[in-house]
Amino acid sequence: METVQIALFKGKKIRKTLFNNEWWFSVVDVIEVLTDSADANDYWYRLKVRVKGEDEFQLSTICRQLKLLAPDGKMRETDCADTEGIFRIIQSIPSSKAEPFKRWLAKVGYERVQEIENPELATKRTRILYKLKGLKRENLRDHMDDFELIFNMLGERSTTEIHKNENSKGVVKLKQDAKRGGNVAGVARKNLEKQLKRSVVSNKNFKRQNNQKLK
Repeated sequence: METVQIALFKGKKIRKTLFNNEWWFSVVDVIEVLTDSADANDYWYRLKVRVKGEDEFQLSTICRQLKLLAPDGKMRETDCADTEGIFRIIQSIPSSKAEPFKRWLAKVGYERVQEIENPELATKRTRILYKLKGLKRENLRDHMDDFELIFNMLGERSTTEIHKNENSKGVVKLKQDAKRGGNVAGVARKNLEKQLKRSVVSNKNFKRQNNQKLK
């Protein structure tokens, strides 16, 4: 698995890199997603000044300069924070996207825990799905069929409702919510597969099928 990757939150890119076996995320990318700021770097600078003045806490102390691919195509040192650090930064940013982003972040963190326990899990899981659908680097969700999308959405929606119902706080609890939500979808999928006597994960390519219908 590559150590530097791109994650997507509601279609927007967030650069991330592995450091000390954890995902570290580009702070300016997170800020751009949460604030839609035209100049995320300036927002980040002003945020650090404001937090230092109000709380006497320096946000830079929870960040590290790690090399990420910059817009000019070069690897440049960028302010990054791990999951805990990003949660702390989010607390200082007024945004309607904060809560859904926290749930997304917890899910990414939980998937990383799974990968640490079984390092081949993520590689195998992604490779199999991409191979089934004949993809290379396209967005996998765009090419899922109805059942795959439904169960994927069921897991995400279940996680959201569990989070709201229990008013979850903190990374550990949010990770637990993500696991429970995923289990709901997993059980439902297995029950359907038992009834159908086949797997609902297929090599059907939803996007290509639709494109062919339009021709």
